[in-house]
Amino acid sequence: MDYFKRTKIARILTEDAIALNQHILVLGWVRTIRTAKKVAFIELNDGSCMGNLQAVVGQPDRFPALENILTGAAVRAEGRLVESPAKGQKYELEVTGLELVGKSDQNYPLQKKRHSYEFLREIAHLRPRTNTFGAVNRIRSKIAFAIHRFFQDRGFYYIHTPVITASDAEGAGDMFRVTTFDLNKAPEKDGQIDFNGDFFASEAFLTVSGQLEAEIAALALGDVYTFGPTFRAENSNTSRHASEFWMIEPEMAFCDLEGNMQVATDFLKYLFNYALEECADEMAFFGRWIDKTVRKTLEHVISSDFERLPYTEAVKILTQSKQKFEFPVAWGADLQSEHERHLTEKVFERPVIVYDYPKKIKAFYMRVNDDGKTVRAMDVLVPKVGEIIGGSQREERYDVLKEHMEEKNIDLEPYRWYFDLRKYGTAPHAGFGLGFDRTLMYITGMANIRDVLPFPRVPRWAKF
Repeated sequence: MDYFKRTKIARILTEDAIALNQHILVLGWVRTIRTAKKVAFIELNDGSCMGNLQAVVGQPDRFPALENILTGAAVRAEGRLVESPAKGQKYELEVTGLELVGKSDQNYPLQKKRHSYEFLREIAHLRPRTNTFGAVNRIRSKIAFAIHRFFQDRGFYYIHTPVITASDAEGAGDMFRVTTFDLNKAPEKDGQIDFNGDFFASEAFLTVSGQLEAEIAALALGDVYTFGPTFRAENSNTSRHASEFWMIEPEMAFCDLEGNMQVATDFLKYLFNYALEECADEMAFFGRWIDKTVRKTLEHVISSDFERLPYTEAVKILTQSKQKFEFPVAWGADLQSEHERHLTEKVFERPVIVYDYPKKIKAFYMRVNDDGKTVRAMDVLVPKVGEIIGGSQREERYDVLKEHMEEKNIDLEPYRWYFDLRKYGTAPHAGFGLGFDRTLMYITGMANIRDVLPFPRVPRWAKF
């Protein structure tokens, strides 16, 4: 199929390396086709960029394949690249050869009009062919590369953590169970399911985080990061929740909370700057059609000095403000997005890192402060959404960790290996988690997480 001989449309439209009148081959899909007696115009897109290449077919009767080419068809077109007399395009293809590779019938659902996102979710196998979701998928790929580049350039090692786990990293439940048992015939012992006879000889779940395994690697390799899928069996149907999503979780040995804050700040700024500089066409599209303020929003974060604010002080500012909140503010309660946005948009007008949260509302692995009431936790808040990163300095002290977990009534047995890390060469370490998909929402301005995930998994929906 001449795979290695083809020229991608992105190269034709964005580079000057291709000489006019050069013979080229393009493989792609038909966006639109207009046929008359003397000429036919085919808009081709191969997924490599936002733009289409117009293929001009002179004397259509010389190309019998035209009779069967409809919108959505896959075609092979070759010919000379020439200057285009039409407005809005620099080049066009003067066709000398045309072949229908894959037919498309008249019921092709993607016609030349705007389709609702709800409709496109029903045809997730075809929506990447639209301008919006082509852009989403390209920028998703490019930002994923940027994540690896940021950490690799700084000496971090990429760690593959397990998808199947026996422990709950968050201690909060809401996990998907993994089992080979026939649910109608599961063996029991003392009135409980006997998991000793299951595939892994114990209870097993889909992971909610790779953090605990990343701690293992960090306390051997120094600086590591994970980047993979995580799963939450939380029955939430908001625009920001999904049951399967991707997380980036760096972990740094010999690092405290202050160092953690700095890495998180540098990381966010790097990703946003990368989007603006390396994904210019996609960002221009999102700025025109999705959210006109998206560039300004990212530039503001990039240029800002992040405010650092203790939780106790944040609560004081919020309680003394004249703002009416839906959720009351009180010391010991978690901050809601309306509180976080008030801090970033009204009080400081820039990103804010809130730290030293109450111990009782945070996870067991966070380092307890000397006051015994707060932990070395941090949340990075940005305008428009609130929290975008959550992290902490980890508890490296054996006795303090054990006491904290017992206070939270967590079964210690599945975490014996975690305690071993505190016995054999323990060291301060810290890390954070960034939701990849929510970050893409922030970068693109897309309002629903279902529309930045290629195949979203949400309650009552696991199609494709």
